[in-house]
Amino acid sequence: MNEIQKTRWGILSTGHIAGRFAEALNQLPDAELAAVGSRDQSTADAFAAKHCVSRAHASYESLAADPDLDVIYIGTPHTFHLENATTCLRAGKAVLCEKALTINAAEAVEMVRIAREKQVFLMEAMIPRHVPLMKQVLAWVRTGRIGEVRMVKASRCARGDFAPQARQMNPALGGGSLLDVGVYVISFASMILGKSPIDALGMTHLDSLGSDEQGVALLKYDQGEIANLTFSLRTHAVSDAYILGTEGYIKIDDPFQVPTRATLFLDKEAVEVLEEPIVDGNALIYEAQETMRCLRAGMLESPLMPLDESIEIMRTMDTLRQPWGLRYSNDG
Repeated sequence: MNEIQKTRWGILSTGHIAGRFAEALNQLPDAELAAVGSRDQSTADAFAAKHCVSRAHASYESLAADPDLDVIYIGTPHTFHLENATTCLRAGKAVLCEKALTINAAEAVEMVRIAREKQVFLMEAMIPRHVPLMKQVLAWVRTGRIGEVRMVKASRCARGDFAPQARQMNPALGGGSLLDVGVYVISFASMILGKSPIDALGMTHLDSLGSDEQGVALLKYDQGEIANLTFSLRTHAVSDAYILGTEGYIKIDDPFQVPTRATLFLDKEAVEVLEEPIVDGNALIYEAQETMRCLRAGMLESPLMPLDESIEIMRTMDTLRQPWGLRYSNDG
């Protein structure tokens, strides 16, 4: 029997999402979690011990220089994504970078430029692009099951009690609802409609630190399609999505966390229900699988999350926040 050729992974960061990604990699027989990098040796050692990682690096630069790695997952706060990705890409390492890809469109353009200059794979980590359920939903849309898509409605809301300087609400780290959860619904609309909006309007509430607690976005497209999107880090809500067409609609339950159920409605009647379980309840597995598929095929980006589309999504978020007066330290 042929031995499985494993893709050798490094993880840059030791935070919560990095831990979840480590758990995902450890479920994949064709993935080897070979190294972790932190800014402190003791933190790297603790993460390595917890997640069965072979090597622990005391700096991100040391991780990027590790010759026995094929790809590095970046799970640091948004403000550091460009710096961290640049370090890895210039060292010749493929990169899977946590969403949002960067702080703003200018940084996204620069990150993609470097990846293409170095001829190294890069992808933004975006769960709904890769889960099995969403592939069937897209098949329903593309085969015209609901007719012509005219509207997208999506909500990604959660209620968190964060410490004043926690990453989630710290503007110095790109905290706030737009980059943390708003990117999900904006990316979802982009995926379903297959294009960028021609107009983007929104409203938000900024807290005392200057971070956006919650917001709403209305996006208009060139054939009159509209996306109605809500996002929050301070509000309990049902996080679901609807794709509304001329002949019917699709409802997707919780498409941004653990998407497992979608219902197709025609004439307001449910005619088909799709249920697809998530392996081990960890949807990050599918991002890793797509990355490894692309690497083995010699691809420099994924057709499921194209780099130019990631840039356009960042441009949409820049457009939305400009009237809000919402600025990040990286904006210059």
